Amino acid sequence: MAFDNLQLNNLRDNKGARRKTKCIGRGIGSGKGKTSGRGGKGQTARSGVSINGFEGGQTPLHRRLPKRGFKNIHRMKMYELDFYKINRIVKNGLLNEKENAIDKEFLIKIGYTPAYIEGISLIANGKCENPVKVVVTRASKKAKEMLEESGGTLTIE
Repeated sequence: MAFDNLQLNNLRDNKGARRKTKCIGRGIGSGKGKTSGRGGKGQTARSGVSINGFEGGQTPLHRRLPKRGFKNIHRMKMYELDFYKINRIVKNGLLNEKENAIDKEFLIKIGYTPAYIEGISLIANGKCENPVKVVVTRASKKAKEMLEESGGTLTIE
């Protein structure tokens, strides 16, 4: 359909976008009569059946296999802050005299991180071009060295 002839009276769905629902249990002529596509009688013909993984009384595969791994309940949702991001913050003029430190609240305020982030992790990615004050939850050893070489200060909260 060309856009030059687009009017309210000739708007249509794409072909195949809407399908009529199959009417079930309405006689042999409907193609889904009598058992309504559920086969014969028994457990699977009833509602509320969930026998996926059932192996006829034999212990199912998912119970025979050993458990693996573990989920750390003390894991924090961290935001990785690197020197590319710090340089972009300074270059765009987002860091002024009033906000002299880059910390979690500042990063949330300028829209770099979502509010649910629990901590900030400083990683040594890129080059530190600006002496800035950074307040983070954790930092790599190399990132700490790079920041202090450029004249910046690092505070771990």
